[in-house]
Formats: sequence, C-alpha cells, structure tokens
Amino acid sequence: MATKEHCIFAFEALAAHLEQRKPLSLPDTIQLYNTSTSSLPTEITDSPLFVTWNTVSSRTGDTNLRGCIGTFEAQDLEDGISSYAITAAIHDTRFNPISKRELPSLEVAITLLTDFEDCDDAMDWEIGTHGIRLSFTDRGKRYGSTYLPDVAPEQGWTKEETILSLIRKGGWMGKKDKWHDLDLKVVRYQGKKDDARYSEFKQFRDWVDAQINTA
Repeated sequence: MATKEHCIFAFEALAAHLEQRKPLSLPDTIQLYNTSTSSLPTEITDSPLFVTWNTVSSRTGDTNLRGCIGTFEAQDLEDGISSYAITAAIHDTRFNPISKRELPSLEVAITLLTDFEDCDDAMDWEIGTHGIRLSFTDRGKRYGSTYLPDVAPEQGWTKEETILSLIRKGGWMGKKDKWHDLDLKVVRYQGKKDDARYSEFKQFRDWVDAQINTA
C-alpha cells in the first residue's frame, strides 16, 4: 500500500525540483523518515500509481484539487513517484504549474493501484471500493478516462453519475441520454492510498537538515 514515506518522498521530489537541488533518494527518504519517527519500512518496490496534489485552506482545512496524473503501467516506486510528483504539479494542463511559494499550502496523496478486473457491465463496481477506467469508440474516435476510488464518494455521485462524468471527462460530447448506447469497456481496480501535508514534510526536512549540520 502507499505509505507516509511515499508521500514525503513526493514532496521531496517536487521541493528539490523547485529549489533546484538534488533530492534525497527514495531509500534514503524511507530510512531517514523511519529513523525520525521510529517506524518500520515498507516492502513494495513497484506498482501502477497516481500522484494527487491538493491545496489546503488555512481557514477551513478543506482541500481542492491542484493536479493529478499517474500511470496504469507498473513503475519502480522511486522513479515513478519522483517523476509523477513533478508531472502532476507542473504539467497537469487543467491548472497552472505549482510554484515554490505554494508548497506550504499543499497536501500530496499517493495511490498505488491493485486488483484490476474487467467489469461485466458499466455498473459492475462498488462506490468507495473501486476506481474505474473506461474506454470506448464512437464514430471512429477513441475515448478513455479514469477516476480513482475516492472520487465518486467525495463528490457524492451515484454510479450512473460517475460513469456519465467519466464519459464527459474523456471528451465525449454526445447527448446525455445517449451514453447507454455506447459500447463501454470498464475495468475496475482498487487503490492503496496515503497522504501527507507540507507541515509533515517540513518537519522531516528540518530533522534531516539538523542531522546534516551536526554530522
């Protein structure tokens, strides 16, 4: 499953990119974080994954999406988290690139994807348990999109609302009542997720810097 260490490493990768310094490696991040918190390391080394950046309201604590990109191909976690942490922050075309001054307002979530299964139909999945990935062709054009497992419950959507939103997300602009005529291929999957806020990363980073300064 995704762990706090993975989230701290995502912050480390983005902060190092924005600060133009060399980041800690994932093994070093895990070792140092476990030392700083007296916790045990994780054993997962590769997985499909998504990195999600949110902004956190200083007044209410509510979060808003700031960037989310990932891959369904299994990735070495060090390379995958580092790469997609930066890609989701800088290259999600729905948003402006995240700047260095925004770091203190951020939360990151890492979702490792597991248990991929073909669905018998568009409703063969459970809200709160499964993420879904759909693909279809209409009038010679291919469409596809995905939602992670937490999206539908966070939005309060029904299954039908989720499917329609996914179809729209993929770029299909047909009539709303015609989506049932589409030949949808739907794959369900599960996600093992953890998250961390900048304050947790800063506490870790300050601890690391203190160890370096006293070495």
